[in-house]
Amino acid sequence: MKRVSTRAGLMVALATAGLALAACGGGVNSGSSSSAAAPAESSAAAPASSEAAAPADCGAWSVAMHAWVGYTASAQVLSDVARERLGCDITQTTLDEGATTYDAMEAGTIDVVIEDWGGGRWQEWIDRGAVVELGPGGNIGLIGMFVPQWMCDEYPDITDGANLNEYADLFKTAESGDKGAWLEGPPGYTTIGEKLIEANGLNFKAIYTGSEAALIEALNKGIENKTPVIAYGWEPWYYMANADVCRVNFPANDWSDAAEASGLTDYPELPLIKLASSKLMDSGSPFATLVTNFVWTNEDQNSIAADIEGGMSPEEAAKKWIDAHPEIVAQWLEGTGAS
Repeated sequence: MKRVSTRAGLMVALATAGLALAACGGGVNSGSSSSAAAPAESSAAAPASSEAAAPADCGAWSVAMHAWVGYTASAQVLSDVARERLGCDITQTTLDEGATTYDAMEAGTIDVVIEDWGGGRWQEWIDRGAVVELGPGGNIGLIGMFVPQWMCDEYPDITDGANLNEYADLFKTAESGDKGAWLEGPPGYTTIGEKLIEANGLNFKAIYTGSEAALIEALNKGIENKTPVIAYGWEPWYYMANADVCRVNFPANDWSDAAEASGLTDYPELPLIKLASSKLMDSGSPFATLVTNFVWTNEDQNSIAADIEGGMSPEEAAKKWIDAHPEIVAQWLEGTGAS
């Protein structure tokens, strides 16, 4: 999926999935990410541990790298466990999302996509026998509207979207006039924000921010200065690792395609899927077992992504998490022969 920013990933996956959610800067929207946007550090190989066990000939494999920090977190942890515990020769290759990557898998130059927001757009490559869908990796993509936690503490019923009009005046700004300011993602992030406002008769005006950084700045000001703000956000997103915010909820969704959404219901959850090349899955390599077993949570990914955004290299952030979670790594290694 295309991502206008790191966050752009979330949206696009939804878009292609029929959800048309655009996005992933540090996180989630639609669009195709540019190779240049991927973190440079993600291509560096971590040195093999002197205690690494190589139970079988793992082989040489390539992991696709997409240009948002959450993806980098997942791919770096997978790559480093494979190198250090299985003795695999892992290359990280930066590519645009979607067809570019699937074509590379068919050509034999990419073997793993650890997080895909495409919602099934890969089916034709599966039908041709080039790609294998390995199911969810544990991360759940979800878009929504968020307010600072202090607002939920002070106005407990604000978490119900049906009550937003009671608080609309609190959100007025010079830009929104006599309506509450409803901050959307940058242009290109898929959204049903305007539909939610119209369908629910909300006295708000959708205002499109220029960047992911602008969303973060608005939320941070709202948190630190106790200024009312309601803004678009998503999971998994590194910002959520430490953000003191809460979600405003609408009724459970009844749609899968954003273009067809009524606006009466909330965004759907989107399980993020692992894909592997048929070459890898037919190889008997322990790396195929590792990729199949790889499952973790939004919180796991967010914690590493937040460390990367805070200045750690992907290798440093991955090592910190791996060292702190030996029991999870052990579960991923079951059946690989690693001790």
